[in-house]
Amino acid sequence: MAWSVVMVSKISRSAVVLFLALVYFPFVLYHGAEAAIGNEVMKIGAIIDVNSRIGKEEKIGMEIAVQNFNKMSKTHKLSLSIQQPHRVTSVAEEMIKEKKVKVIIGMHTWQEAALVADVGNEAQVPVISFAAPAITPPLMQRRWPFLIQMAKNGSEEIQCIADIVRAYNWQRVVAIYEDEPYGGDSGKLELLSEALQNVSSEIEYRMVLPPFSSLSDPVRVVQEELDKLLQIQSRVFIVLQSSLEMVTHLFREAKPMGLVGRDSAWIIAESITNLLDSVNNSIISSMEGALGIKTNYSEIGRHQHFYSQFRNNFRREYPEEDNSVAGIYALRAYDSIGIVINAIQKMGSNITSTPKTLLEKMSSSNFFGLSGKIRFEEGRLSETPMLRIVNVVGKSYKEIDYWKTELGFSENPADILDKKEKNGSSTLSGPVTWPGNLQHRPPKGWEMPTNAKPLKIGVPGRTTFEKFVKVEYGETPNQNKYDGFCIQIFLEVLSLLEYHLPYELEPYNGTYDDLVYHVFDKKYDAVIGDITLLADRMQYVDFTVPFAESGLTMIVPAKPEASAWMFMKPFTMGMWVATGGILIYTMLVVWFLERQCNPEFNGPWKNQISTALCTWFRIAGEKIYSDLSRLVIVLWLFVVLILTSSYTASLSSMLTVQQLQPNVTDVEWLRKNNLKVGCDGDSFVRTYLNNVLRFKTDNILNVTSEYNYTGAFESNIISAAFLELPYEKVFLNKYCKGFIGTRPTTRFGGLGFIFQKGSPLARDFSKAILSLSENGKLKLLEDEWLTPMDECSTNITSNSTQTLSLQSFWVLYLISFVTSTICFLLSLNCSPISCQNHQHAYEGNVAPDDGSVWKKAVRLVGYFHIKRPRTTPTLADASDINADTTDVNDSSSRWEFMSSSDTLEPVESSPPAEIEML
Repeated sequence: MAWSVVMVSKISRSAVVLFLALVYFPFVLYHGAEAAIGNEVMKIGAIIDVNSRIGKEEKIGMEIAVQNFNKMSKTHKLSLSIQQPHRVTSVAEEMIKEKKVKVIIGMHTWQEAALVADVGNEAQVPVISFAAPAITPPLMQRRWPFLIQMAKNGSEEIQCIADIVRAYNWQRVVAIYEDEPYGGDSGKLELLSEALQNVSSEIEYRMVLPPFSSLSDPVRVVQEELDKLLQIQSRVFIVLQSSLEMVTHLFREAKPMGLVGRDSAWIIAESITNLLDSVNNSIISSMEGALGIKTNYSEIGRHQHFYSQFRNNFRREYPEEDNSVAGIYALRAYDSIGIVINAIQKMGSNITSTPKTLLEKMSSSNFFGLSGKIRFEEGRLSETPMLRIVNVVGKSYKEIDYWKTELGFSENPADILDKKEKNGSSTLSGPVTWPGNLQHRPPKGWEMPTNAKPLKIGVPGRTTFEKFVKVEYGETPNQNKYDGFCIQIFLEVLSLLEYHLPYELEPYNGTYDDLVYHVFDKKYDAVIGDITLLADRMQYVDFTVPFAESGLTMIVPAKPEASAWMFMKPFTMGMWVATGGILIYTMLVVWFLERQCNPEFNGPWKNQISTALCTWFRIAGEKIYSDLSRLVIVLWLFVVLILTSSYTASLSSMLTVQQLQPNVTDVEWLRKNNLKVGCDGDSFVRTYLNNVLRFKTDNILNVTSEYNYTGAFESNIISAAFLELPYEKVFLNKYCKGFIGTRPTTRFGGLGFIFQKGSPLARDFSKAILSLSENGKLKLLEDEWLTPMDECSTNITSNSTQTLSLQSFWVLYLISFVTSTICFLLSLNCSPISCQNHQHAYEGNVAPDDGSVWKKAVRLVGYFHIKRPRTTPTLADASDINADTTDVNDSSSRWEFMSSSDTLEPVESSPPAEIEML
């Protein structure tokens, strides 16, 4: 019985187990198959330096992306394998062969990325690189078809740096970069040099630092390199490429050396600025006043969940780090995993796709990630990034402006996106805190003079013309005295500068070309004097705007001008021809008017011409019958009066002032006759005469002083002297009576001051010189130093007298011509009775004092307007007229009655007309 109970119990357990197996087997089988499918994991390899801050951020960012995806996805899983970038080729091969990774992500240098891309091409494994070449190699897409670049090539960052340099007119900069482990700078230096040339700037010095990982004593290495910077003038430093550790040492050592002080400017690249959120306060404070370029990305909205995850994970894994804020590197690493996830989602359940299909799906990504828009064209990010300009202040930094290619600077990112054209702002919008707490103006970007180290200025010690620069030597250099036109301009410029400029002058007894070269080799910081702007000199130094014009002139002895035709010179030839023409025309008109009434103008042509010519020389005694003739003659006499007065004044001026003419006027004649010429041997003129004007070297004599020119001319040592235009003015102002100068046939750049290449002082001095010119102070200095002596001043003023031309008298001639023409036309309609009436008047039949003024006026009107028939007056008419006048015989008439015929023919009587001549 007991045995049977036991048997029943065993059978019951077996039945239960069998029942459960039959019930749960399909369920287990189904979910087992599902698990087998879901456990298909895509392996991702990452090659990053987890010992650096950038690598730490990227590691946490990728891990968060993988973790989030694995939690959400039930069909696909990701596996992340991270290794250090030591011998990246071997690491990549190991990941592909042993760990079977399908995608490789990482690499911060282009050299590493290119090596891994070669391995990926061979194994057909997509490679996502965080680095890009500064200069894109040709056929890059064909060479590395499995390479996807998550970074831009840096050309936008370089252009932004160049725009900042242009905004503050910095002409020379120092480029600082840390050499890469594989050597080189990825082409960024070449891009920077080209961009700076486009904004009229250049790299003065390249400071190359070895890789930080290879240094056993980085402090000593940095100090040695910074000592070299003390030998150059530029104080604009661009940290183009460096690790955070190297930059930390760089600023800490540069500050006590005075390189992070007033008038210095530091610009740090994106790779450093992007880490400012993650470094401690002591490192940031050492960079105070620096400008940084930072990639713009959003930190609000849906990204807050990622930032919270990042802080927690970062603090847990790296508790030694002071700052746990995620930067752009963490965001970019997160998005790189997002590219793989996006491709997996596009492929769906077809997880056995070929590597090319995976690459195609990854390259076609188009979504908004944490770091911005993710879209690729030819394996590169297609979106142009917007950059932020930040200014390090205290233990933090502030954002100043936004910048984007071809749009420029703007305070508001929304504004910059709406713009179609460049902003054109000359400076950054926001106020900048500069190194050394410089206020009210941007730094000069140059080593400015101090009381301990003043500006060393070279001055020409031996000048041919002391009016420009004169040095009176004392017992010691400090007792030297400097004066002259150029020195006074320099002192006036100093008074207009917005800052104090300590300086010391030092005379230099050498050629002007040597003096210019000593500015180039940094013996002098500047040269103040009469230095001519020339093209070859501008290759070595910077000139200010000219304060005096310059050109080559020729000085030759002069002799008084004597000519038998001097009397012709007051009038131009055109004036003489016009005067003769109007005289003949007026004479013909008067002859025509008088010929109808005046018997003296009748007879043979010979007599008429003689009478017409003689009339102009004895008008007072001639009998003029026509009133129109009187009008023409009176106007002509007015013309003659004006011409005579003008002619007399001009001729008197010419005879009073000594007129000089040069003995030599042609350079070719001097060269052809092998004559000697003189010039200032210390200037460039000697070389110009030899190389350009082709004078023989033996025929060019050096004249060391302005006082030696006259002796050389008098001794016939030289036949001509070649001087620059300002010197010619000074010479002729003193020796105006014996010499004459030709007009300058060759123009030069003018006289100016020179400074070292890139010096901002050249621009400041130029601005001050223009101010002196605009406010008239420069003209006053010219009058004070370069004005001629009294006798030469009078001579120069008088020599400016010019001959009189028709342009000054054409209106007068026109009035005379028009008046004569009108009188001629009126005479064609006049009746001969007017001539007869004038004949009566000339016989003395008019009493000038008879009657009242009213009667005289009435008679005058009647004389001009009463029309009478064409008759010849009779004796009866004459008696009637005589009867109406009183006391005719008592007054002696000046007029004679002349008849056109010897006999009077009888005509019908007509009423007598009373005519009285007023």
